Amino acid sequence: MQAVTEGDRRKEVRILLDQIQAHPERDWTAARQRLATLNKLIAAPRKPSRSQPH
Repeated sequence: MQAVTEGDRRKEVRILLDQIQAHPERDWTAARQRLATLNKLIAAPRKPSRSQPH
């Protein structure tokens, strides 16, 4: 399993926004909720990573 990066989240936001813009007639309630979650995750301060012992 791979970690999700901030870049992955930003890419998903861009894709969702493009889809909403392309098809405004659809019900995008779930996508808008996902966008809100992604934006919170992107805006959240990063936790400092702890050094791993070698």
